[in-house]
Amino acid sequence: MMEGKRPDALLVGGDPFFNSRRVQLALLAARHAVPTIYASREYAEIGGLISYGPNFLDAFRNVGVYVGRILKGAKPADIPIEQSTRFELVINLQAAKVIGYEVPAGLVLRADTVIE
Repeated sequence: MMEGKRPDALLVGGDPFFNSRRVQLALLAARHAVPTIYASREYAEIGGLISYGPNFLDAFRNVGVYVGRILKGAKPADIPIEQSTRFELVINLQAAKVIGYEVPAGLVLRADTVIE
């Protein structure tokens, strides 16, 4: 379907299917030199270019707060659902070098984590 066409960039969403194949996806993006952004930091840590998404450690801490409220007698139906408020940007400069992509300096300055 995309034969003969090369994407300028790729966005890999936060899906369990994609997450279970994160190594393969990061390797394919690097092999084809496609700048790719992922939804969780694990991708950037294993060689993906950039990730931007919720801080899952922070989210799991909030699960503990919910459990504490329930153990203290709160009804689960009465506890509001909260979306993540802390997001993190991770940039892998090694991956950028491999695919020949220069990450804008302003983006590097805004990153929460830079992998060199």
